[in-house]
Amino acid sequence: LGRPEALARLRAGGAVGPATDVIAVHLDHDVPPGRELERRLAASGARAVPDGTTVLVGEYHALPDMPRRTLVLGGARSGKSVEAERRLESFPEVVYVATGGTRDGDAEWARRVGLHRERRPAGWRTVETCDLVPLLGADGPPLLIDCLALWLTDAMDRAGAWDDEVWAEHGRRQLGERTAELVAAVRATGRQVVLVSNEVGSGVVPATASGRRFRDELGRLNARVAGECEHVLLVVAGQASVLKE
Repeated sequence: LGRPEALARLRAGGAVGPATDVIAVHLDHDVPPGRELERRLAASGARAVPDGTTVLVGEYHALPDMPRRTLVLGGARSGKSVEAERRLESFPEVVYVATGGTRDGDAEWARRVGLHRERRPAGWRTVETCDLVPLLGADGPPLLIDCLALWLTDAMDRAGAWDDEVWAEHGRRQLGERTAELVAAVRATGRQVVLVSNEVGSGVVPATASGRRFRDELGRLNARVAGECEHVLLVVAGQASVLKE
């Protein structure tokens, strides 16, 4: 768990493949115990065995089930992005899809983006886009999409969904079509993908109609994407709870 880049190098060199039995060693008191340890290892396709276990070469063991589609939910500063990155850090190539883009003249936003980039492995490639359907439909390395809340903001911008009249006239329909395309792409993708989104609706009711609209649409989007994922996590105060596995 402390050296995921070592496993990534073995995968890159072909020494570890989909059928390789990966066993974690040198686990100390800094690692989480029990089910949390199993969950962390399974995200890397690895397992642990008790001290003193004799490992027989060629003996069959069921490999950890690595979900193809994972949704990580959480509030602001909950640790959801860190949890999502952790699930792919043992892979040599990852495409990090940043849906937030850039904001000219916003120094604080630039610092946030910089901190995200610094903690990612050097082999990861960043793509700044909200055009997710082609990426999900193409072959390639795993995708980490962060996040669906910013994707929805862009989709509502394009549909004019913030304006009540536009929303009633055609904005609802246009947003519904774009959301359906994304959900269908998540369902059909052949790539391993980890999606990040904000969990909303547990706090203060937004004061404006457009704010309530965004909250409602994000809740619906999260539910639909979760329905297409094999694995769903909720991160609260840096602790990940499994909602679906």
